[in-house]
Amino acid sequence: PGCGDPRSPSPEDDPALSGRGARIAGAAPGLLDEGFALYLADPFDRERNPEGVLNLGTSENTLCFDLIEERVSAAAAAAAAAAAAAACRFPPVSGYWFFFFQGIRVRALILINPHNPLGDIYPAQLLKECLDFAHRFEYELHVIMDEIYMLSVYDDITFTSDFGMCGIRVGVLHTTNHEIQKAVNQLAVFHSCPGPVQHVLSQFLKDRDWMDNVFFPTNKKRLKEAQKLLVDGLADIGVPVLKSSGGLYVWADFRKFLKSQTFEAELKLWQKLLDKKLLISPGKAFCCYEPGWFRLVFSNSVDKIYLCNHTEQPVPIF
Repeated sequence: PGCGDPRSPSPEDDPALSGRGARIAGAAPGLLDEGFALYLADPFDRERNPEGVLNLGTSENTLCFDLIEERVSAAAAAAAAAAAAAACRFPPVSGYWFFFFQGIRVRALILINPHNPLGDIYPAQLLKECLDFAHRFEYELHVIMDEIYMLSVYDDITFTSDFGMCGIRVGVLHTTNHEIQKAVNQLAVFHSCPGPVQHVLSQFLKDRDWMDNVFFPTNKKRLKEAQKLLVDGLADIGVPVLKSSGGLYVWADFRKFLKSQTFEAELKLWQKLLDKKLLISPGKAFCCYEPGWFRLVFSNSVDKIYLCNHTEQPVPIF
């Protein structure tokens, strides 16, 4: 429902697209699409495009790319034959389920921990109370725990020993169809990881000694350093942030830079930042009830944070 019939004819101007793909490609853009489109057209690169758009809006972690590149490449070479025959272990979810939860009766309790975009970590007692409430509820609620940022906790807080590569995106798409590229760009964040890639990563993750003694502590250290660099830079220009202990981002208070305390003023400020080639995410995109809050990602590149903090005239851009 709502996704179109995949058997319906493709548009005449592009017969390679299915009806569903055409609907996705032609859908109305979301609030963040404008900024992301500008970034895709002119991405910052320290060597090749130093005047490009600084992307502090996309929640991805590239701080430990140097640690995993060699190991993943080796695993891919060793497992190429087996991976080619691997089947996708996690098939795409039917669109039916997205509409299922629009019913009147409450069916589930969803907990995002650490929180996105606030970066809060729920105390153990609060989690227990939520689970007890779900169990006591008249219909016995299902509890869905979203812990994608569980290993992006940079303060000394006990969380979990499980492994997660939050923000590290893997996958390959080869196509000359521009409409397919446009549609996939909108869905890539939510699409299942291909079976062969899953197989390679499973081989990579078997080295628990390396993960526990090299990757985890290095990732935590670099996240903490990058977070401090961004928070200190924001403090220098009078922008406070909500205290957080996890995630790849900070929740920053830009309210004093708004001409009026409205979401219209927030979007105007966001547009001014885009004009200065700085991409961050406005609170309106996260249904924030108060205008003037923005999410800034610090895990993409320390170079970008440093450049953002040391721009020659930081205040006038607001």
